[in-house]
Amino acid sequence: MFGFGKKGTSQVPKSIYDIKINKLDGTPLDLSALKGKKVLFVNVASKCGLTPQYEGLEKLHQEYGGKLEIIGLPCNQFAFQEPGDAEQIQSFCQKNYGVSFTITEKIKVRGKEQHDIYTWLTNKAVNGKFSSSVKWNFQKYLVSENGELEQKFAPTVEPMSEDIKKAI
Repeated sequence: MFGFGKKGTSQVPKSIYDIKINKLDGTPLDLSALKGKKVLFVNVASKCGLTPQYEGLEKLHQEYGGKLEIIGLPCNQFAFQEPGDAEQIQSFCQKNYGVSFTITEKIKVRGKEQHDIYTWLTNKAVNGKFSSSVKWNFQKYLVSENGELEQKFAPTVEPMSEDIKKAI
């Protein structure tokens, strides 16, 4: 019903920290290790008009890294603007923007194959806060230090905007 269980279970995770995802290099990302920090989840793409936001995300990571974790989630669902494989994505992010925050494996953020993270982020019945839909690349979701969904920011909201800084 909620998309949780693609790995053979039908249990809805109690928190975002229970969700499994891999980093871009294929190693598991332990979301529970992020307890105590705010987390900004952003679906990213390398061939989008909003791609320069990588620069702002990196600045945000450098400025607030002690209390904020940024997780970039590559997605090819919006006008096929993230066609690359893991190696191409990594190279692009490093070469063009010096990205040092975490980038995950490529995922789907909506539809029947929506990744569990986005099922949690976009479904009030799961996150307990509000429902939303992912409109485009670079939509941002802020999760609190306790793993509660706090805010959603439109794709056009710049990472270094006052709205995001205040929320951190």
